[in-house]
Formats: sequence, structure tokens, C-alpha cells
Amino acid sequence: MAVSRVEFVDRQFRDGVAAAGKSFKVIERDPGDSLFEGNPLTQAQAVDLLETQMTSRWIDFVARELKNEGTGFYTIGSSGHEGNAMVGQLTRHTDPAFLHYRSGGFFFARARQVPGETPIFDTCLSLAASREDVISGGRHKVWGSLSLNIPPQTSTIASQLPKAMGMAFFMDRSKAMHHPTGLPNDSIVVCSFGDASANHSTAVGAINAACWGAFQNLPVPVLFVCEDNGLGISVHTPENWIKANYQYRPGLIYVQADGLDMATGFGEVKRAVDLCRRRRRPVFLHLRTVRLMGHAGSDVETNYHDKSFIEATEAKDPLLRTATRLMEAGVLSPDDILKRYDAIAEQVRAAGLEAKTRPRHVSAATVTEPLMIDQKTLGTQQLPSVTEREHFWNGKLPENQRARHMAQLINWGLHDLLLSYPNTLIFGEDVAKKGGVYNVTTGLNKYFGSARVFNTLLDETSILGLAIGAGHAGLLPIPEIQYLAYLHNAIDQLRGEACSLKYFSEGRFVNPMVVRIAGFAYQRGFGGHFHNDNALAAIREIPGIVLVTASTGVDAVRLMRTCVDLAKTQGLVVVFVEPIALYMTKDLLEKGDYLQDYPPLEDRMPFGEVGFYGDPDAETLIISYANGTYLCRQAMADCQAQGQANYLLDLRFLTPLNKDALCEAASGRKHVLVVDECRQTGSLSEEIVTTLVETLGTACPTIHRICGEDTYIPLGMAWEYVLPSRETIFETLQRIHNG
Repeated sequence: MAVSRVEFVDRQFRDGVAAAGKSFKVIERDPGDSLFEGNPLTQAQAVDLLETQMTSRWIDFVARELKNEGTGFYTIGSSGHEGNAMVGQLTRHTDPAFLHYRSGGFFFARARQVPGETPIFDTCLSLAASREDVISGGRHKVWGSLSLNIPPQTSTIASQLPKAMGMAFFMDRSKAMHHPTGLPNDSIVVCSFGDASANHSTAVGAINAACWGAFQNLPVPVLFVCEDNGLGISVHTPENWIKANYQYRPGLIYVQADGLDMATGFGEVKRAVDLCRRRRRPVFLHLRTVRLMGHAGSDVETNYHDKSFIEATEAKDPLLRTATRLMEAGVLSPDDILKRYDAIAEQVRAAGLEAKTRPRHVSAATVTEPLMIDQKTLGTQQLPSVTEREHFWNGKLPENQRARHMAQLINWGLHDLLLSYPNTLIFGEDVAKKGGVYNVTTGLNKYFGSARVFNTLLDETSILGLAIGAGHAGLLPIPEIQYLAYLHNAIDQLRGEACSLKYFSEGRFVNPMVVRIAGFAYQRGFGGHFHNDNALAAIREIPGIVLVTASTGVDAVRLMRTCVDLAKTQGLVVVFVEPIALYMTKDLLEKGDYLQDYPPLEDRMPFGEVGFYGDPDAETLIISYANGTYLCRQAMADCQAQGQANYLLDLRFLTPLNKDALCEAASGRKHVLVVDECRQTGSLSEEIVTTLVETLGTACPTIHRICGEDTYIPLGMAWEYVLPSRETIFETLQRIHNG
């Protein structure tokens, strides 16, 4: 038995059409007439579905042909799932769609709604990884199109569900904020996925979040399309599991449809779409499908399925069923069907032949281009008028108030940002009336209302999914994650979804956001490791992300303004880790000397800016950030009392790192001490040291490091033994100065 079943599936279709059409007889009707009793499917729609399904099938065939000759690079196909073309036909091209990788039928059906689209050639360019691929620029084979409102997804294992839920949540909400999406008012969001993916915690969380909102009568018009073929590669889904799991969920409308037979499935698909559009509630469309030709071209299905199972599955081919239904209804003869089939085959093969000749990437520069940050577009922050601000602040402008600690300055800064950017949102656990765990968002809900400042359910994946969806809806979200450790429950929403969007769409789609996270350690024994996380490696390694922090309240406000500017002007994903231990800190060396005045509204931090403290002529440079900078300033004062001078560089932009500033500050000095409150392994200090050594070479100063231990932060006072301290920094500087 051959590994590839392409030839068998093709032959079965041809033979099946010939056999089923022996008694064919034309039945005259108008194209707009219904084809089957009790089914709204018209003759024109049925013929359109057949051609769409044929196109999807031949894309799968040609993908494997290109792979076999070494000119194609993707063979996960949609064969057996062509019934999703009904969803593509019955939804509008203005309904945003986040698609499963087997939703080829949907994609080609939607493309037929918009004149001038070239979906076959576009898909072949993607299969061939050509730079001319119109959506991802050859970076991945994706279903995606700006004109069709299909943001690109890669190898999705349920990770698209949270953002689909998020966009649906903001579809109607954005209108209430007077920032409409630009889509029709009754638009819905479509999200397709497999039955195996429905078990993933990401899917469970997203569907739960949609139900949670709908249960409270909030509009969440998302159509969850579960394409159920009964398999997760080789693992079988228990029979009736999906139905039993989702049929009676509170807040969720369940509709089951046969994706293998348009005569019985079309009406139910239409009902699901209509329910979602009319009732503005989440609908779970359980679409029956099969999987033909294995998981992908490299999948040897005979390793885990016997021949009888494979052949029984192939006998359920939805494309053959569609063709048979059209012959039974007297619409198309066997010859008509096979002529269309061969004509589409010729068209797809020709597109594949042409696509494989088109240029591919030949340099890192072109591959990474969408990840670049254009600093020329910065400096465009919106500023309310003086009159607006004076009215809002009731004449008590924050810059005229007495000096305050970091938490209060950030709070004022967020007030001003919400006033400056009417499409800005702040949401997360406890951020509304409670004002957040540390009261940083106190008062925001009172002044800006629950449409713009609101609590979410306790699920970080859903919080970030909401943020991605808000960005897709044209809003500017500032979600809050309560603690840095909590982010790791959901970090794939940043890594695999938010930050990859510009990359896989060449910047055509963006989901801007500024994620605020209370983080780092030094809480003096409170909460243990889950509330004292000092690990940034998982964030820093994400391509395209911007990671920032601050050591003072003024810097935090100036930096937050820049973060919002970056998100707004370039669609960037920015993570701001705010040092919890410095929120309420008032004293550095003397009582009240760490309190600061609120910076003027137009004062924002230039991209990549670093700060300096101490003696510029000192032989020793200290490099640190956040809590480390605070401790270093104390240790420097202790050294100064001993007659020892030091110069401190305070980092604010941790990713990307301002390497030029680092090297310039270190050049010509004898020693560099890196004080990194994060763990020794995977910390920023590794990149700092590598940058200095590689750039300065033999002129590099002697480098020393103080880092956190490679451990979780313990409960109680034992934290003192695993983190840098004023004392350990001072002692290290003493050793450096004393030779």
C-alpha cells in the first residue's frame, strides 16, 4: 500500500462520479431555486460549493506534487474538510475569520465573494515559500488575506480561539465607545478549529470566556466552528465527546451540522450563522468532517490505521458526495463535473508551476523586515488641550501636586493616557473598582466607566486574547497581568499569536497593545515565588516584542507614554514590567528623597534611552535596571563615603537592548559590573556581557556580574540570600576598587 493516497482518492472520485451518474437526467430549474426540500441551498450555491471544494482538493494534490519535487514546503491539507466551504459561503467577507489549517474550503469560498481575488495563485505562492506570497511574504503557508478579513494563522492548535473571542467581545463594545471597527454593525467573528484542539486548555479557556460574557448578557458574536474529523493526528476523539461536552454549556448555542453532505448540512450551517449574527451570542457549530490522505504528506497513516479504516474513511469523501447530490438533483452531468474537475486541476497545476519559479528569501534582512522598528514614526502622541485637562482634573493638575511615589505617578499617567487616547482600554483582574492589587489603577473606572476600564475573569490567556482582539478591532488595549509569574500561564498568546502577526502578514495586520505586569522580587518575603518572579527570558526571546521597565516613577510615566506611542504608530506588542517593590517606595538615602514630581504631559522617553547616575569619569561602570538600579544607587552612596567613584547606567529598554549606549558607556573604563536581579541563567546580564565582549574585543573592560541565584524566590526572609542586595553590591565594588 502506497504511503500517498492521492492517486486513490482522485481515482475514487472519478469512478464514483461515473458510477453515480449513469442514470443522470437534467431537471430544469432557475439558479436561485432551492435544490432540496426543506433546505435553503440554491442551485447556484450548490454549483459554487462544488467548484470551491474541487479547488481546495486540488490545492492539496498539487501541494504534495510540489513537495515531491522539492519546490513546495507544506502538505497539511483540507481534504475531507471541504464542508467548511459552506461556512465560507454563508458568512460575509467582512466577518473577520481566524482559521484552522484545514479550512481551505472556507478560504476559497470566501474569496469568491470578492471580485479580483486570485486565491489559487496566492496559495501556491505560499506553498512555494515565495517572497511574492501576498500575505506572509513566504514566511509560512497560511490562510490569510487583508481584503477577505482573514488574519493569518500558522500551525494553530487552538491558539487562535482567545483572540477570536476577544475581537467578538469588542465588536459591539467599540461602537458604544464611538470607535467602530469599520465593519457592518451585525458582523460576526468566525473561528475554526479541530476536534482534538477543542480539548486544549487554550480552547477551553476561550470558549469559557465567551460563555462567561454571554452569561452576563454581553454581546460576544463569535462562531466557533469545530471541524470534527474524529482524529488528533493518530489519537481518536471519543465518539460523541464534542457534542456531550459543548451541547449544554451556559451561554453557548450549540448547532450540529453534517459537513459531509450539503443536502443535510447547509441548512444547519446557515442556522448557526444566522443565530450568531442575530442574537450576538457565541455559537458552537459542530461540523462533521473526515480526514483524507493522513495528517500531512509525511504522515504514514498505515502505521496506526489499517487499510479497512482508511478505505472506509475515504468512502465518506464530501467532494464525491457533493458531486453525487448535484447529479441526483439533475443539475450537472458526470461529464460536466469531470470537466470542471479537470479544468480546476489544470488551473491549480499551472499556478503551482509558476509559483515555484518566483523568488524566495535569500537573506536574513528580508526575512526579519516586518520585525523592525521604525523610530521615525515616533513622537506622535496625542495631547488633550489644556482646557480639557484642567476640566478633567478639576483644576488640580498632577504636575502641580506634591511629589509622589511610583504607583501614584503611574496612576496619574494612566489617567492622562486614557484622556489623550479615546480608544484606549485598561482591563484585567481587579483593575476596576478595586484599583488593582496595588491600587495602581484606582479611580480609572470611576472617571472613564466600565466600557474602558473593566475587570476580566481570572484567566491570563483570555486577558491577552481580549487584548489581541481589541487590537484587531481598532482599539488600543493596556491589559494588566497581576504578577509576572502569571504571564507564563498564557505566554504563547504573546509568542505564537500577538508578536507573530506582523511577521506573518508583512505588517498588513497588527494587534497593538501595552501589557502592564507587576513584577520582579524584593517584596520582603511576601507571597513566595508566584508573587516574586525574577525571570524575563521567556519574554525577551520573543521576536518583535518590546520589553521595558523603570526604576523611578518619572521614568515609568515617560516610558508608558512611549509604549502607547509605539503600539499606536507601529502596531507593536509592548510589555512593561513594573517593579512591585518600588511602587510605594519613598526613601532612597534620606526620608522622602525617592518621591518625584509628575512629568509634563509632553515629556516622553526617547526610544532606547538609558539613564546615568554618578561620576561620568569613574573607572567602574555599573549596569542595572529596576530594583537593581535602586540598590546600586544606595551602594554607590556607600562607596562614595569611602572615596570611591562609580558611574551607573540604568536600562529602561530591555528588549531590544540599546547596545550602542552600553558599549559607548563601557568604552575606556577598567571595570564593568552588571547587577541583574534576574536569575544568572537566562538573565539580561548574559546579553550585556556578550555584547560588550563581542563589540569591544581586546579593549573590553574586566567584567563582573551579580545576579539572582538560579532558584525560585522562597517565602519569608530567605529571599535575602538569593537576590542581589545593597550589601553584596557594595562588597563587590569594594573588591573591584581595591584590586
